[in-house]
Amino acid sequence: MEMQRCFVLHLCKELAPGNVSFPQFFLLAALDHKEVLTMSAIAQKMGHTTAAASGLVARLENLGYVVRASAREDRRKVMVCITEKGSALVRRIREEMVGNIMKIMAHLSPSEQKAWLQIYTKIYDYCQTK
Repeated sequence: MEMQRCFVLHLCKELAPGNVSFPQFFLLAALDHKEVLTMSAIAQKMGHTTAAASGLVARLENLGYVVRASAREDRRKVMVCITEKGSALVRRIREEMVGNIMKIMAHLSPSEQKAWLQIYTKIYDYCQTK
């Protein structure tokens, strides 16, 4: 777990402690793919309770990365949308991650690169079935 944590934290300076947490980035990335998500959909996607998801959204809202609004058809339903500032952050983090992965790959032989991609693909596929 320590190796995985080190790997993730070194992929991007923005994900370092004190800036944006990995759960915050994960949520922003999910919102960047969809126009709007409900609080219950966010809780389900993040594997959190709605109260925990609400706290996560509140922190992102305070940073100006998301906005919350009530649904028109049901004012009890809270809708969350990413802001342009949030989308720009997601783009910057993804670009930095890709650049850093390319640097890591440069330290591997072509056969090691292929093996690394195969292993990560298998891990990803496994996680998608859970």
